[in-house]
Amino acid sequence: MKIAKILVPLDGSPVAEAILPFIEQIAGPLDMEIVLLRVVPLTSLDVDAMAKQVGAGDPILKELDAQGYLEPRVETLKARGIRAGARVRIGDPPTEIVAAAEEIGADLIAMTTHGRSGLGRLLFGSVAEAVLRAASVPVFLMRMTERALQGAVPAAGKLG
Repeated sequence: MKIAKILVPLDGSPVAEAILPFIEQIAGPLDMEIVLLRVVPLTSLDVDAMAKQVGAGDPILKELDAQGYLEPRVETLKARGIRAGARVRIGDPPTEIVAAAEEIGADLIAMTTHGRSGLGRLLFGSVAEAVLRAASVPVFLMRMTERALQGAVPAAGKLG
Protein backbone atom coordinates (compact mmCIF):
# COMPACT_ATOMS: atom_id res chain seq x y z
CA MET A 1 0.00 0.00 0.00
CA LYS A 2 1.43 3.33 -1.06
CA ILE A 3 0.68 6.29 1.15
CA ALA A 4 0.31 9.42 -0.95
CA LYS A 5 -2.07 11.57 1.08
CA ILE A 6 -2.15 12.03 4.85
CA LEU A 7 -5.03 13.67 6.72
CA VAL A 8 -3.87 15.43 9.89
CA PRO A 9 -6.72 16.57 12.17
CA LEU A 10 -5.83 19.51 14.41
CA ASP A 11 -7.90 20.89 17.28
CA GLY A 12 -5.85 24.05 17.78
CA SER A 13 -3.87 22.71 20.73
CA PRO A 14 -0.08 22.39 20.93
CA VAL A 15 -0.61 18.72 21.76
CA ALA A 16 -2.40 18.11 18.44
CA GLU A 17 0.22 20.10 16.52
CA ALA A 18 3.04 18.01 17.99
CA ILE A 19 2.54 15.45 15.22
CA LEU A 20 3.33 17.97 12.46
CA PRO A 21 7.16 17.87 12.60
CA PHE A 22 7.09 14.07 12.51
CA ILE A 23 4.70 13.91 9.56
CA GLU A 24 6.65 16.65 7.79
CA GLN A 25 9.84 14.59 8.00
CA ILE A 26 8.08 11.64 6.36
CA ALA A 27 5.97 13.51 3.81
CA GLY A 28 8.75 15.66 2.34
CA PRO A 29 11.18 12.95 1.19
CA LEU A 30 8.37 10.60 0.10
CA ASP A 31 6.47 13.32 -1.83
CA MET A 32 3.28 12.83 0.17
CA GLU A 33 0.53 15.40 0.39
CA ILE A 34 -0.56 16.61 3.82
CA VAL A 35 -4.13 17.80 4.30
CA LEU A 36 -4.72 19.60 7.57
CA LEU A 37 -8.23 19.37 8.99
CA ARG A 38 -9.95 21.43 11.63
CA VAL A 39 -13.36 20.30 12.80
CA VAL A 40 -15.52 22.98 14.36
CA PRO A 41 -17.79 21.19 16.82
CA LEU A 42 -21.35 22.44 16.99
CA THR A 43 -22.50 23.05 20.52
CA SER A 44 -26.11 22.88 21.61
CA LEU A 45 -26.01 26.70 21.84
CA ASP A 46 -24.96 26.91 18.16
CA VAL A 47 -27.79 24.63 17.08
CA ASP A 48 -30.27 26.57 19.22
CA ALA A 49 -29.06 29.90 17.81
CA MET A 50 -29.36 28.66 14.23
CA ALA A 51 -32.88 27.43 14.94
CA LYS A 52 -33.86 30.82 16.34
CA GLN A 53 -31.88 32.79 13.72
CA VAL A 54 -30.31 34.74 16.58
CA GLY A 55 -26.55 34.77 16.34
CA ALA A 56 -26.79 32.32 13.44
CA GLY A 57 -23.46 33.60 12.16
CA ASP A 58 -21.54 32.14 15.09
CA PRO A 59 -20.79 28.78 13.40
CA ILE A 60 -19.70 30.67 10.27
CA LEU A 61 -17.37 32.84 12.35
CA LYS A 62 -15.97 29.69 13.96
CA GLU A 63 -15.39 28.21 10.50
CA LEU A 64 -13.57 31.35 9.35
CA ASP A 65 -11.48 31.26 12.52
CA ALA A 66 -10.59 27.62 11.80
CA GLN A 67 -9.55 28.51 8.25
CA GLY A 68 -7.42 31.34 9.61
CA TYR A 69 -5.77 28.88 11.99
CA LEU A 70 -4.94 26.38 9.23
CA GLU A 71 -3.74 28.76 6.49
CA PRO A 72 -0.37 29.74 8.02
CA ARG A 73 0.41 26.10 8.79
CA VAL A 74 -0.33 25.11 5.19
CA GLU A 75 1.83 27.98 3.90
CA THR A 76 4.70 26.88 6.15
CA LEU A 77 4.48 23.34 4.79
CA LYS A 78 4.40 24.62 1.20
CA ALA A 79 7.40 26.85 1.87
CA ARG A 80 9.25 23.70 2.94
CA GLY A 81 8.43 22.04 -0.37
CA ILE A 82 5.57 19.85 0.87
CA ARG A 83 2.31 19.58 -0.99
CA ALA A 84 -0.32 20.71 1.50
CA GLY A 85 -3.91 21.77 1.76
CA ALA A 86 -6.57 22.42 4.38
CA ARG A 87 -10.17 21.57 5.08
CA VAL A 88 -12.64 22.79 7.66
CA ARG A 89 -15.70 20.79 8.61
CA ILE A 90 -18.48 21.48 11.10
CA GLY A 91 -19.95 18.78 13.30
CA ASP A 92 -18.97 15.85 15.50
CA PRO A 93 -15.13 15.60 15.35
CA PRO A 94 -14.72 11.81 14.97
CA THR A 95 -17.51 11.61 12.38
CA GLU A 96 -16.15 14.56 10.41
CA ILE A 97 -12.54 13.30 10.51
CA VAL A 98 -13.57 9.94 9.07
CA ALA A 99 -15.81 11.61 6.46
CA ALA A 100 -13.02 14.01 5.43
CA ALA A 101 -10.57 11.12 5.02
CA GLU A 102 -13.00 9.39 2.68
CA GLU A 103 -13.86 12.61 0.83
CA ILE A 104 -10.24 13.49 0.02
CA GLY A 105 -9.08 9.93 -0.59
CA ALA A 106 -6.61 9.93 2.31
CA ASP A 107 -4.38 6.88 2.62
CA LEU A 108 -3.63 7.56 6.29
CA ILE A 109 -5.00 9.60 9.19
CA ALA A 110 -2.25 10.84 11.52
CA MET A 111 -3.14 12.43 14.84
CA THR A 112 -2.13 12.73 18.44
CA THR A 113 -4.00 11.30 21.35
CA HIS A 114 -4.04 13.44 24.47
CA GLY A 115 -3.29 10.41 26.59
CA ARG A 116 -6.23 10.81 28.94
CA SER A 117 -7.21 7.87 31.04
CA GLY A 118 -9.62 7.10 33.83
CA LEU A 119 -12.07 9.87 34.67
CA GLY A 120 -10.71 12.25 32.02
CA ARG A 121 -11.34 9.73 29.28
CA LEU A 122 -14.78 8.93 30.68
CA LEU A 123 -15.79 12.62 30.81
CA PHE A 124 -14.23 13.81 27.57
CA GLY A 125 -14.18 10.61 25.52
CA SER A 126 -11.47 9.95 23.03
CA VAL A 127 -11.72 11.41 19.55
CA ALA A 128 -8.68 9.37 18.53
CA GLU A 129 -10.26 6.14 19.74
CA ALA A 130 -13.52 6.86 17.90
CA VAL A 131 -11.60 7.65 14.69
CA LEU A 132 -9.53 4.49 15.06
CA ARG A 133 -12.70 2.40 15.35
CA ALA A 134 -14.58 4.04 12.47
CA ALA A 135 -11.90 4.80 9.86
CA SER A 136 -11.60 2.69 6.73
CA VAL A 137 -7.95 3.73 6.31
CA PRO A 138 -5.02 3.17 8.67
CA VAL A 139 -4.76 5.57 11.61
CA PHE A 140 -1.38 6.55 13.03
CA LEU A 141 -1.68 7.72 16.64
CA MET A 142 1.06 9.48 18.55
CA ARG A 143 0.51 9.81 22.29
CA MET A 144 1.32 13.29 23.52
CA THR A 145 0.59 15.07 26.77
CA GLU A 146 1.11 18.67 27.83
CA ARG A 147 3.89 17.52 30.17
CA ALA A 148 5.69 15.57 27.43
CA LEU A 149 5.27 18.48 25.05
CA GLN A 150 7.03 20.86 27.41
CA GLY A 151 10.15 18.68 27.24
CA ALA A 152 9.97 17.97 23.49
CA VAL A 153 11.99 19.84 20.90
CA PRO A 154 10.67 19.23 17.39
CA ALA A 155 13.44 18.15 15.02
CA ALA A 156 11.97 19.92 11.99
CA GLY A 157 11.07 23.14 13.80
CA LYS A 158 7.74 24.58 14.80
CA LEU A 159 5.04 25.05 12.21
CA GLY A 160 2.94 28.18 12.12
